[in-house]
Amino acid sequence: MSQKFDHPYLFIPGPVEVRREILDAQGAWMIGHRSKAFADLYARLQAPLKESFGGGDAHRVYIYTSSGSGIWESASRCCVRDDKTVLHLVNGAFSERWAGVSRENGKQVDVIEVPWGQAVKPEQVADALKAKAYDAVAVVYNETSTGVLNPLPEIAEVVRQYPDTLLLVDAVSCWMGVPIKAVEWGVDIVLASSQKALALPPGIAFGCISDRVLARAKEIPFRGYYFDVVTLEKHHEKNNTPATPPISLMYAAERQFKDVQAEGYPARFARHEAMAARTREWVTSRGFEMYSEAGYHSPTVSTVRNSRGIDFPALQAFLSAREISLGGGYGKIKAETFRIAHMGDTMPEHLEALLTSMDEFLGA
Repeated sequence: MSQKFDHPYLFIPGPVEVRREILDAQGAWMIGHRSKAFADLYARLQAPLKESFGGGDAHRVYIYTSSGSGIWESASRCCVRDDKTVLHLVNGAFSERWAGVSRENGKQVDVIEVPWGQAVKPEQVADALKAKAYDAVAVVYNETSTGVLNPLPEIAEVVRQYPDTLLLVDAVSCWMGVPIKAVEWGVDIVLASSQKALALPPGIAFGCISDRVLARAKEIPFRGYYFDVVTLEKHHEKNNTPATPPISLMYAAERQFKDVQAEGYPARFARHEAMAARTREWVTSRGFEMYSEAGYHSPTVSTVRNSRGIDFPALQAFLSAREISLGGGYGKIKAETFRIAHMGDTMPEHLEALLTSMDEFLGA
């Protein structure tokens, strides 16, 4: 008989499991967000945030009271001039949605679209940039719907050859689970949310922003209000935010970064990759197939093709009785896939408990 969790344990791609210590950190006494105490908290978070994104002196990290989707809008509105075009790389539901956000904000959008389950290749980006000038290239590093990790370092190497083209990266479902090197790779915006591999409750997002983004934004007259980087920068310089910040979640983030630093980034990334490899081994040995293209599997979430045709709702009900929540498929592949998240503070022993319970259902 497998381990039974004492509460509903989340193996879904977000929100992910949050440790009791992190939940408790939100209970610190409230402070005013225009106080010195808040400015000190904001300032203390900058060093670990910059480190986590691989940011340097030419980058800062804004704290957003929103999900990562808000920073999609910020990036699209503040980085693409009205007479220019943004190139979106689309290979799943979330990269498709970000392209839609750009369109809904009145931007001219071109798309490189590849079949779901495949990665966008750097050669495709190179061909597009040779053919047309773009204000920005937007890519989802880790496509949550398909479990594909796009080859961002190689794509960034291509984009760096075009100095007037900004590189905008959604790292929502892989930040804190894979290395990110904003400065080294020449990334202008890296955006992420709290409820994935950082393993916080949802409601706070982070954007690592380059100087080039601020320079571009000043050329654009209508950047919106809530997500305008020029306004954000004015308050950031005073260790503050223009609108009310998620103070409790900032306390939780501070606690979590202390624990992340105690584990060490190399160990954290290795743990994620080891759990991903173990999941892939289980998937293939049990007669299923990975949905993601070989060589581009995500270290944080595995999308599994239900090639055995199991009754997935029955599996979910079976697991739910054991206090386990497993993620279904997403978007147009919802009916043919399911997803196993292995990120954040999930440990190998937690993953083994899940896989053992799934074996019980399968009769393996």
